[in-house]
Amino acid sequence: MSAVREAARPQVRTRIWLEEAVPGHSGVTQAAHCHGYDLTGDLLGSARWVEMIFLLLRGEAPSADQARLLEALAVLLANPGPRDPAVHAAMCAGSTGSTAAATLMAALAVGAGQLGGAREVHAAVTAWQQLGCDLSTWQAACAARRQAAPGVASIWPHTEHVPGFDPNATAASPLVGAALARLAALGVGPHLAWLLAHLDVLEAAAGAPLAMTGVAAAALVDLGFSPAQAEMLHLLLRLPGAAAHALEQQTLGPKHFPFFDLDLVDDPLHQEAA
Repeated sequence: MSAVREAARPQVRTRIWLEEAVPGHSGVTQAAHCHGYDLTGDLLGSARWVEMIFLLLRGEAPSADQARLLEALAVLLANPGPRDPAVHAAMCAGSTGSTAAATLMAALAVGAGQLGGAREVHAAVTAWQQLGCDLSTWQAACAARRQAAPGVASIWPHTEHVPGFDPNATAASPLVGAALARLAALGVGPHLAWLLAHLDVLEAAAGAPLAMTGVAAAALVDLGFSPAQAEMLHLLLRLPGAAAHALEQQTLGPKHFPFFDLDLVDDPLHQEAA
C-alpha cells in the first residue's frame, strides 16, 4: 500500500495579518491579529474605523491627534458632490440599474486620474517629500513644472499644472480655504500649517488656486503616509458620496439623470435642417 504525501500548502506572505486556526481544522479561524492587535480582543468595539485604516496602512496605531486629523479628512472627502466627475460616473451607473460593484468601479476609474483624482494626490505627496517646507524651492519647482516639455509617453503622462492646484478654476474656492484652515488648526504636522501660511505665494507660483487634492495631500503627508498609501486612501475615502448619490439616482431613474448640455459647433441636427 503506497503512502500519499500531502502537498505543501501555499503560504501567504504578509506582515499585516495573522490568523490562528482551530486545532484540527486548518481552514477555520479562531483568532485574527492585525499588526499584533487581536481583532476581537483589542480592536472590535474599541478602535474607530479611521484607527483601523491607519493601523492597516502604517503598521502602528495612530495617536489621538493623528486619528482626529484622519477622521476630519475622511469627513471632508466623503462626498465630493454630484458635480465631481467620479460621483457623476457613479450616478450614471446607478441611474441605469448597474450593480453595486460596477457603480463603485465607475467612481474609482474616473476618480483615479491626475486632475482632481487620486493620482494627483500621489504626485502632490511626492512633491511634499521632495520639496519640504521651503518656499523658494517650491517656487522654483512650480516654475519648472509649468514650463516643462512633455516627457516620455507612459500610463501617467506629463501634466502641465502643479499637483494640488486647479488649473481650471477661475478663482480660489472659499470651501477649499476653509477646509485647509480647519485641518491646519488641528496641529498634527507642519505641512498643513505651512501651506496655509504661504498659500497666496504658492498659488501665485502655481498660477492656479489650491485644489482639494492639495489640502488632502498636505494632510496625508502630516499623517506620515507614502505617495502610494495616500493615493489608495484618496480613492477609498471618496467612495461614500459616490455610493449615496448612486443609490439616490437609482430610485429616480435615467429620465431624471442630470445630463449636462453640450455646446456643439458642428451639430449634425442643425446641418440637416439647413
